[in-house]
Amino acid sequence: MTQTHSDDQTRARTVYLLFAHEPYYPGPGTTEINTTVVAAGTLLHHCVRQPDGARIHDLLIHGRRPGEIIPLSTLTHELDGGAGWPGVGDWERVTADLVHLVRQGDCDALSLGLPDLARALLCAGPHSDVRAIDAASGQTVVYGAAERAVVLADVEKFLAALVAERDLWPGEGLLGHAGPPR
Repeated sequence: MTQTHSDDQTRARTVYLLFAHEPYYPGPGTTEINTTVVAAGTLLHHCVRQPDGARIHDLLIHGRRPGEIIPLSTLTHELDGGAGWPGVGDWERVTADLVHLVRQGDCDALSLGLPDLARALLCAGPHSDVRAIDAASGQTVVYGAAERAVVLADVEKFLAALVAERDLWPGEGLLGHAGPPR
């Protein structure tokens, strides 16, 4: 079946980008936020570095399932381990812009304070291993794709509950895209 531009636009509203970032505390007595999930359309926000955001958006939505959460590390893997990023855009600047939008309330997001191991698994590529030392035994424990899938499934459950009534709002002033109303 051939995909059309409108198929990709529909999918854009239901595909999500997950990325880790420098931790911040949204307010006194709150939990650290170190990972964020935004709707793909947020990459088209006029306050996100362009055309980088639009290029990442196109890469993010192409060939994805509705509701799929794509970690930034998966995009890095798909871009030849990151070698292709210079041809796409400055992902560091784009993610910094996204965090700024989230913190200003200019888009909706799922903001997470993931434990170190879960965050490391999502930051590692889909076929990478994370090694940790078990404090009790002193043994090295290897975590891989199966454990990463469990963490991603947990994030998907949180997101599904959040978007059950209304999808994440990507913000206003999206470039070349009419996002869902807030």
